Amino acid sequence: MQPLSSFQSKYLRGLAHRLKPVVLVGQKGISSSLLESLQEALDAHELIKVKFVDFKDRRLKAACVAEIERRTDSCLAGLIGHTAILYRPHPIPEKRKIVMPAKRP
Repeated sequence: MQPLSSFQSKYLRGLAHRLKPVVLVGQKGISSSLLESLQEALDAHELIKVKFVDFKDRRLKAACVAEIERRTDSCLAGLIGHTAILYRPHPIPEKRKIVMPAKRP
């Protein structure tokens, strides 16, 4: 997936403001069951929040988010505190819930 532009990230962060974290990353880190949960959540919602419970170091969180992005083919819209906002459009265009702005308004 191509990276998000700054105004697209801002748009997605605004949409995610009201959302609750769907997936929690605990001390086991990135496991196959966690990736499966992430895939299901992204397929169902397109835009999700992921909360890091045990990873408090900024560099560890960044590394985990980069790994999640790579393995789920999603994009990071924002990392606020211990919560990451991830976006992946539905593969079928007719089923997409979020319409991304193409250009800056």
